Amino acid sequence: MAYKISDECISCGSCAAGCPCDAISEGAAHYEIDPEKCCSCGACAAGCPVEAISEE
Repeated sequence: MAYKISDECISCGSCAAGCPCDAISEGAAHYEIDPEKCCSCGACAAGCPVEAISEE
């Protein structure tokens, strides 16, 4: 199951830096995860300082 970034995201980029699948990019309002590329490893959620990432 893919992960999703909520509106609580502060656009720090730590999730993108830790993603081994290169599934995270900067969106219009905050970072976004491409569900087609997400390998559901959870590295992004573990690295988020504001806990804005969860499983869909």
